[in-house]
Amino acid sequence: MGEVLDRFRDRALILKLAKLIKGLAKGLDKIRIMHVCGTHEHTITHYGLRHLMPPNVKLIAGPGCPVCIVPAREVDEAVKLALSGVTVYTYGDMYKVPGSKMSLAQARAKGGKVKVVYGFDDVLRKRVKEDSVFFAVGFETTAPTVASPLYEGRVPEVIKLLTSYRLTVPVLRYVLSLKASPIRGVICPGHVSAITGASAWEYVVKDFKIPAVIAGFEPLDVMIAVTEILKQLREGKARLVNEYSRVVSYEGNLRAKQYLKEVFEVVDGKWRGIGLVPLSKLKLKDEFSTWDARLYFEDKLRDIGEGDDIKPGCKCAEVILGIMEPKDCPMFMRACTPSKPLGPCMVSSEGTCHIWAKYGYLG
Repeated sequence: MGEVLDRFRDRALILKLAKLIKGLAKGLDKIRIMHVCGTHEHTITHYGLRHLMPPNVKLIAGPGCPVCIVPAREVDEAVKLALSGVTVYTYGDMYKVPGSKMSLAQARAKGGKVKVVYGFDDVLRKRVKEDSVFFAVGFETTAPTVASPLYEGRVPEVIKLLTSYRLTVPVLRYVLSLKASPIRGVICPGHVSAITGASAWEYVVKDFKIPAVIAGFEPLDVMIAVTEILKQLREGKARLVNEYSRVVSYEGNLRAKQYLKEVFEVVDGKWRGIGLVPLSKLKLKDEFSTWDARLYFEDKLRDIGEGDDIKPGCKCAEVILGIMEPKDCPMFMRACTPSKPLGPCMVSSEGTCHIWAKYGYLG
């Protein structure tokens, strides 16, 4: 395995591709290539790949951080339950994401019952005896971890689900439709594609006429994806290419997709910093309403308002949409730091602002 990884991080190969990219980009207009995955942003920033791009090629981070786009209202719901004596299980990345007034970490400091877990299986293994809640956050990658045990009847009724699942396939369509942020190519998320299959991204080529490459998460993967997009732009013909074929198939994970179809229905959903995105949220079907925390704790959650998604001065919305880079936010590394995050993008390890703060905000 080490030898394989070394190959994907081979400096000579990466610099060779950088030279090829420079040649392919010569004479082309300004090119904005968007990815929608926090892990891709980590790879790009950690390995300094932006420094290898020619001046007219820009790698843009889109809405690829699952906890960054959870609306403040849904964080407020989890906080309210924790402060009312209900044990709330959550991911480490979700723990410090601010709601309207506080995060789950702050709620815990005030006596709220909050426990951090790695995943839903951790909650199931605890053999919970009293009413508890799992704050179910994520994209197509984590939703099956809840759908599977629910469908198979392995979730005790005392464990309720506060679902906050969103879908990346429709949100990318939404972002590409925005005239304020013209995108010339897309690097599609490898983890999500392992579930959805490469077929999920065909619309990028068909409807928007721009190149789309499903890529892995090593530096060489990203450089190959950029090279392929530039080749297509020079040829004037957009195609869908699966660079990550070692993991992603055309159909995807059929069993996981079936679990999602059986347990959830797809509805319109609000994204923090973006707004309402059509058919982009997963909601428990009626037959699984026994586990729906919003129904079971309806009285406790009755007075939850819409919430303040973005604090004054915070530019997380623009960062999430790929309109602005973190360094252009007046709060970045001033009023907003990893130790004192003002916005959600600075909290998660997949948040663009957090990644830029950790590895150097020059990208």
